[in-house]
Amino acid sequence: MSGGVKKIVVIGVVVLVLFFLITQPTQSANLVHQVLGWLRDGAEAIITFFQTLFA
Repeated sequence: MSGGVKKIVVIGVVVLVLFFLITQPTQSANLVHQVLGWLRDGAEAIITFFQTLFA
């Protein structure tokens, strides 16, 4: 992807995210909370795997 197209795509994504945050703040907060929960669960699963592997 050329530099100009990449820049336009990045700006478009930022504008879309800002629009969603401004127009639907509660749903945006819930989505962020859910994604962080998935990341936490994934990290805990990886930690459990390595603890079991080396225990």
